[in-house]
Amino acid sequence: MKKGHTDDPKGLIFEAYRIDGITTEECRTIFLDWALSLPDGSDSRKALEDLLAHHAPQAPDHPMTAVMREGLHGLSQQGRRGGWRSRPRA
Repeated sequence: MKKGHTDDPKGLIFEAYRIDGITTEECRTIFLDWALSLPDGSDSRKALEDLLAHHAPQAPDHPMTAVMREGLHGLSQQGRRGGWRSRPRA
């Protein structure tokens, strides 16, 4: 996957894998920026799965791989959180 790919519009994930000594905390910050950079209507789950499939085999122990796996796990754990639509109507 090259910089500027549709699953990584700013090349953030691509660049994170190229930074020597990057920390998990730095990867989380980059991951958040990546997630906020996805175009409206993007399937974040599919994009994340594609990025993991591309990067994880070459760097299974990289902190960004762990962060992306956490993100994918978090997507599978998300459910309805509530809001005004979930409140009982009088």
